[in-house]
Amino acid sequence: MKTLDDILLLGDPRLYEVCAPVTREELPELMPVVEDLAGLVLQFRAKYGAGRAIAAPQIGVMKRLVVMNVGQPKAFFNPVLFDCSEEMMELWDDCMSFPNLLVRLQRHRYCKMRFFNASWEEEVWELSDDLSELMQHEIDHLDGVLATSRALDDQSLKLQLR
Repeated sequence: MKTLDDILLLGDPRLYEVCAPVTREELPELMPVVEDLAGLVLQFRAKYGAGRAIAAPQIGVMKRLVVMNVGQPKAFFNPVLFDCSEEMMELWDDCMSFPNLLVRLQRHRYCKMRFFNASWEEEVWELSDDLSELMQHEIDHLDGVLATSRALDDQSLKLQLR
């Protein structure tokens, strides 16, 4: 079982890599990774009082996989955002790879997301507000983009000791 010590931290070069797509044939070998990621969300939440989702590259698995754990774990394979709104929202974003740093940035208020579920069925979700922001953050991880690179300006970083 993975622990919080297994989460890659800001500065690790793997966090800046673009992840490879998941194939249907890889599902069986990735299901333990899904379980690890779901458990890490709960561990992070227990320690920091925050955390809803994590991307596979945050533990060094360079695949297009995100696990959200809100109520129950849900795996998103090869998620893609589309139809993103022109309307933006500004927020302070946090990340499991830099747990004591907040980054002020902008995200699309609404978007749609296409992905494969754990049964390799395609789904489309309409996302708004906090879920839209959350999945934009996680899909950025799959593209090697950290919230720090989206900071609004040089005054948009702050420490939050928890």
